[in-house]
Amino acid sequence: MKVVAFNGSPRPRGNTTLMLEAVLGEVAKEGIETELVQIGNQLLHGCRACGQCQKSKDAKCSIDDDPMNGYIQKMIAADAILIGSPTYFADLTSETKALIDRCGYVGRVNGDLYRRKVGAAVSAVRRAGALHVIDSISHFFTIGQMIVVGSSYWNVGLGRKAGDVEQDVEGMATMVTLGQNLAWVMKRLYGG
Repeated sequence: MKVVAFNGSPRPRGNTTLMLEAVLGEVAKEGIETELVQIGNQLLHGCRACGQCQKSKDAKCSIDDDPMNGYIQKMIAADAILIGSPTYFADLTSETKALIDRCGYVGRVNGDLYRRKVGAAVSAVRRAGALHVIDSISHFFTIGQMIVVGSSYWNVGLGRKAGDVEQDVEGMATMVTLGQNLAWVMKRLYGG
């Protein structure tokens, strides 16, 4: 079993990373393979609505000058998908939006490639807007017929500067519980 996590923050060692690592740490304790992919500092194009993926049905996006097709393959190969984004103007980062739009469209038109995989979202936030981020990412999961895992509270961590989220005791405890729940659901669905 494997969980692939996508970090939509442009800060490779920022609060979103720390939250994702807390979740993945719990999953790894259960013997499940994990991978963290940094997308927030990549130049990712948004969907061009060209419809080529619907015509070709080859599980690829027609845009081939960024790493998105590799991300699609990582999602296909994984049993669970974890997506994290900081909150920018009460929404997710543009890189995270490009990820869910393009991977989502390719997945849908190729027979729902992520159907019955497990999904979870996390968001780092200074003050407000993180629930909208969680909702936006979760829409990707639900339209893709995925199973969404929750925690003991909203999957949000508070912090502005890199590392601040570690002072959010409740937020980090929520990440630990999310990791435990993610592993539990995966083991029930896929055995192990």
